[in-house]
Amino acid sequence: MRSIMAHARALHAVPPASNDHLAAVRVALSVAVPALVLLALGRPDLIIYAVFGALTGMYGRAESHQLRLKHQAQAAAVLLAAVSVGTFLSVSHIHSWGLVAVESILAGAGSLFSDKVRLKPNGPFFGILALGACASVPAHIPFFAAVLICAASATFSMVVGFAGWFRHRIWERGAIRDIPAFSVKLRQAAGIHAARYVLAVGAAGACGVLTGSGHPHWAMASAAVPLAGADMPSRLHRGIHRIVGTFLGLAIVAVVLFPGPLSPLHYFPGQTTTILALLVIAFQFPTELFMARHYGWAMVFFTPVILLMTQLTVPTDPGVLVLERGVETFVGAVIGIAVVVLVQAPRFASRSWLTLRGGGVDRR
Repeated sequence: MRSIMAHARALHAVPPASNDHLAAVRVALSVAVPALVLLALGRPDLIIYAVFGALTGMYGRAESHQLRLKHQAQAAAVLLAAVSVGTFLSVSHIHSWGLVAVESILAGAGSLFSDKVRLKPNGPFFGILALGACASVPAHIPFFAAVLICAASATFSMVVGFAGWFRHRIWERGAIRDIPAFSVKLRQAAGIHAARYVLAVGAAGACGVLTGSGHPHWAMASAAVPLAGADMPSRLHRGIHRIVGTFLGLAIVAVVLFPGPLSPLHYFPGQTTTILALLVIAFQFPTELFMARHYGWAMVFFTPVILLMTQLTVPTDPGVLVLERGVETFVGAVIGIAVVVLVQAPRFASRSWLTLRGGGVDRR
């Protein structure tokens, strides 16, 4: 009983802030500038590529400037590769089972890469999300133009992340040394975990395709969420946070998109794209503000970011959008939880995994 109560308290407890506002400002600025440029150019439908490039700013938030620059460059490569593959699948009209196969394989590869270079946030989640989202919307511009937007946005995020160095000009010797050797046990632990990603993402995508969902990539992304935890309790917490936080975020999306006096669109007729673009920018700040402290609250705000920029790219019936997001999130998170419970590593791999993760609970 005490264990159950402890888990319940952990689900809603919000740890104290630790300069989270600085990281949130960096990410919000990284998203705002390229998004506003595209809005000014009359192309809000392309904001999706800029946002995924700007998510580079979410990496290395608590690291020294030079180490952050290194890890953000590695994260930018992952996100750029994901957007490139996703856009290629879109222009090639490869959907459904092809998307499931490609995304599952790259989820495993992304997991191995993330573990090897010690990226924070852990795991391939944002790459999976970017790949699936870009593959599931029609490309309104040539392939290379979409990739260029993502690359420019990622580069700007890295500039923002490194800008603080020009004020303090502190260079920590040894901060960018090579990471500790990836031992045999660590490679085995990482390999087992990558297999979990392939299984969870593939199973969630298959369920999405078989049920006829228009957005199976949402289930695949949700299935990856629990796997990023450092241990079993944190993985279960992340899965539950994903479900509850998304459902609360869907309530915000419903208020914005459904007709009625509560929607800001009601008071600014004819300005739908501008309002949605500004809301995407605004919701990114609280997303990063809570991302390291409470994943559930972060999802409350990240859900509108994803759905509103999807709506900018491909306008859809809001009711269908909200319903499919809710169903796919629930199915994917449950599959992810089932995989972490059923597919457990041997003891040596579990100990190695905690070493890889720093020995603590990863709230990211």
